[in-house]
Amino acid sequence: MATGRTHRPASRSRGIPEATVARLPLYLRALTGLSERSVPTVSSEELAAAAGVNSAKLRKDFSYLGSYGTRGVGYDVEYLVYQISRELGLTQDWPVVIVGIGNLGAALANYGGFASRGFRVAALIDADPAMAGKPVAGIPVQHSDELEKIVSDNGVSIGVIATPAGAAQPVCDRLVAAGVTSILNFAPTVLTVPDGVDVRKVDLSIELQILAFHEQRKAGEEAAAQAANPPAAQRDDSTEQGPDGDVPAVMPA
Repeated sequence: MATGRTHRPASRSRGIPEATVARLPLYLRALTGLSERSVPTVSSEELAAAAGVNSAKLRKDFSYLGSYGTRGVGYDVEYLVYQISRELGLTQDWPVVIVGIGNLGAALANYGGFASRGFRVAALIDADPAMAGKPVAGIPVQHSDELEKIVSDNGVSIGVIATPAGAAQPVCDRLVAAGVTSILNFAPTVLTVPDGVDVRKVDLSIELQILAFHEQRKAGEEAAAQAANPPAAQRDDSTEQGPDGDVPAVMPA
């Protein structure tokens, strides 16, 4: 089986837009679910709904792959799984190293979805000497002094950084110097890399802050709506008229 070091995804050479590339994993996840339920075909509308996009965008994205479906039938699920997997480079073996085996790094090491999606955790690396040799997800942690040798021995081209922010850039520099050309960064910092190295950043705190913004906006809109339309029980009834229309219904004692 080919390794990630000697093969690069074909999407750039085929001119597939980055926005389409970013949606391909969404389609693949939805299609994999259909495949597991032995669904043979799917319409563009059904697949788009499952992936959370509109059907016109889905059809446009699939046109870059050369898939147009069959009118009245839809798309062949198994063929699309293969086609998208091939385009994403998931039909070959991608050895990955995870650097930084704290709580997050250990959780990533224990994630069972890597192997089923074409990724093999080749090594776990940490700077703490006390961690060396300890098994995490059945893989012994290796000391960061061995990073370059580990990358070389395993033909690694994808590195995952789950270190504290201050250690992330030095780790990134070492990974790049050792030959890693793609990095998934979980550290809360921006990495500087040379041309030809791809970095994807995952920052959970930023995502939560964005959600907090939307929650605050929704709360503000609800408060404004309530102020404009107060419940009947809270309205001022001091002007209510009595049966004759000229005195309050309840007179003070």
